[in-house]
Amino acid sequence: MTGIDYSETDEFLRDLKKIRKKFRSIDEDLDVARKAAIELYHALGIDNSSVFPIPGYSTEDVQIYKLKKFACKSLKGKGVKSGIRIIYAYHPVTSRVEFIEIYYKGDKVIENQDRIKEYLRAC
Repeated sequence: MTGIDYSETDEFLRDLKKIRKKFRSIDEDLDVARKAAIELYHALGIDNSSVFPIPGYSTEDVQIYKLKKFACKSLKGKGVKSGIRIIYAYHPVTSRVEFIEIYYKGDKVIENQDRIKEYLRAC
């Protein structure tokens, strides 16, 4: 669909491994989220009210976002109100998305801000 390149931090992969045990459809759900939210927002400029910038963490080179409306098939009847959150960095110059964190809101209230700061220091 678009020219966005995707990658993941090691921490994200650890989060994904844990969450995969609870939500078996998470890999497929993540693929859908890439097309239905991230690519619509960044590549096509369509805001479907699922992607939100996290204030205070964006620069010209990297912007940090939270994906809130994430449909998870393992949570039947919830639709996009699954409570799963994805934190990612978008690099506009290279059109690259790097996933930083994934979590279930029932287990954790807010994103790991120290992880975001560490990511930005490493960029």
